[in-house]
Amino acid sequence: MGLDGSYFDAESRGHALAALDRYDAFLFGRVTYETFAATWSQVRDDAYLDRINAMPKYVASTTLRETTWNATLLKGEVVEEIRRLKQQPGKDLIKYGTGKLDRTLLEHHLIDEIQVWIIPVIVGTGQRLYDAIDPASLKLKLEAQKVFGNGSVLLTYVPER
Repeated sequence: MGLDGSYFDAESRGHALAALDRYDAFLFGRVTYETFAATWSQVRDDAYLDRINAMPKYVASTTLRETTWNATLLKGEVVEEIRRLKQQPGKDLIKYGTGKLDRTLLEHHLIDEIQVWIIPVIVGTGQRLYDAIDPASLKLKLEAQKVFGNGSVLLTYVPER
């Protein structure tokens, strides 16, 4: 098993697809949005990606001028825009990826749950979720854990306020 996606096997895909029932829309930062839109929007006849492709998406960016892939560019101050989205009736928002937007969401207590999916592959590079976050300001409580047959582990944390 390797980086070719074999860790995202039938069990993992089934879990991820079922989890999408909890969400009305996606929230993305620009880099994750551009990466996923370029690849995932082209996929057809895949239950998981078909579901994601159909869902509304919101993109936080100060440099992007237009969106595709059923996405809306958030206008104005991102913290206020996300607070407004969270107050709307319906299901939760979901966000994939790690970047600057995560730090903003954490700093303003706009994250209700953090899921960390650990896949036993050493990559060696990448962004760190908690860079520039004061460790004393972020206390997480482990709420759930799921171990998959392929060796990956999904950890669910809730920020303590």
